[in-house]
Amino acid sequence: MPKYFPYKKIKYGGQYVPETLMPALLELETAYEKFKKDAAIQTRFKDLLHHYAGRPTPLYYAENLSKKLGCKIYLKREDLLHGGAHKTNNAIGQGLLARFMGKKRLIAETGAGQHGFATAMIGAFLGMETEIYMGVEDIERQRLNVLRMKACGAKINPVEIRPGIGTLKDAVNEALRDWVTNVRTTYYLFGTAAGPHPYPTMVRDFQRVIGQEIKQQIKHHAGSLPKVIIACVGGGSNAIGAFYEFINDDVGLWGAEPGGKGIKTGHHGAAINCGCDTILHGSLSKALCDEDGQIKEAYSISAGLDYPGVGPEHVYLSQTKRAKYFPITDAQAIAGFKLLSQTEGIIPALESAHAVALAVEYAKKCQPDDIVVINISGRGDKDMEQVAKYL
Repeated sequence: MPKYFPYKKIKYGGQYVPETLMPALLELETAYEKFKKDAAIQTRFKDLLHHYAGRPTPLYYAENLSKKLGCKIYLKREDLLHGGAHKTNNAIGQGLLARFMGKKRLIAETGAGQHGFATAMIGAFLGMETEIYMGVEDIERQRLNVLRMKACGAKINPVEIRPGIGTLKDAVNEALRDWVTNVRTTYYLFGTAAGPHPYPTMVRDFQRVIGQEIKQQIKHHAGSLPKVIIACVGGGSNAIGAFYEFINDDVGLWGAEPGGKGIKTGHHGAAINCGCDTILHGSLSKALCDEDGQIKEAYSISAGLDYPGVGPEHVYLSQTKRAKYFPITDAQAIAGFKLLSQTEGIIPALESAHAVALAVEYAKKCQPDDIVVINISGRGDKDMEQVAKYL
């Protein structure tokens, strides 16, 4: 696979890292190419996705929500995966790769805690020492997932850049510092489709099972492909997983970015809509920047979307107009959270609630026979304290 996702004269992706990290990335790239061709390890991966993680996840026809919105809504139930989110797919794949490479220790960053928990699960399963870097703000608002990580034996390293301040971006920075220091024994299990090559490609490959299943299931249920697939986009792993199998099909691909308190307020995380071309965490992509080109802090009610950048392949899809990305505010996400919970009895993660809210916007112009697939990337248990005041 290419290291870049080219668009005209701009190449998104790449490996913009210190020289000290290049040997680790080259080792990873070489190992991943061998990993993909190893029949035994690929069989093991598929077996774990099925028997350990619980794939395939259902594609559920949301009858009540469909009546409410006036089109045919299907939900891809990644919230039913072991661990409660799509993150398990990638954690299993990269965990096996770490063992394949002979590494003894796993590290990871996390925002909402779902990737941290998925890494902790696979670390326990593989018998590997596991440490998770997490911003102090996210530790406070995602206490349930912190406890779940600890239950699996993972060590939590709080990241605080100033008193009370520390989110996903800062957790990634600290994890990268750890990796540079301990590269011989340590595998950095990166959680989203961003970062330096080969991570965006690897994460996409491990998550593409979502789209593969959607394509098979929707043909079975509806007899045709959907009109549009909708997913939330922070770094972009669940979205690229859902989108990738449909890139060459006549299917709309819609991503819901974190609009936060509103684009005009500046308190948001809509990197594709409002970001500049810049380097963040080892790749050239879009990220929120100030007038001097420095990375700005992102904001979202959802810890998993509270990231100033986005994966390079999403930028490529946006620039080539193959996919569309829309900012969804906190208020819209809360409304989407309540709508799905109260019509279907399915409580989505706040991240996924952004996708539900975008489906509401799509439905305002849809036709009754339009088929819409919403990727419910995670369940909302972890967010109940945050949403309690809105219920």
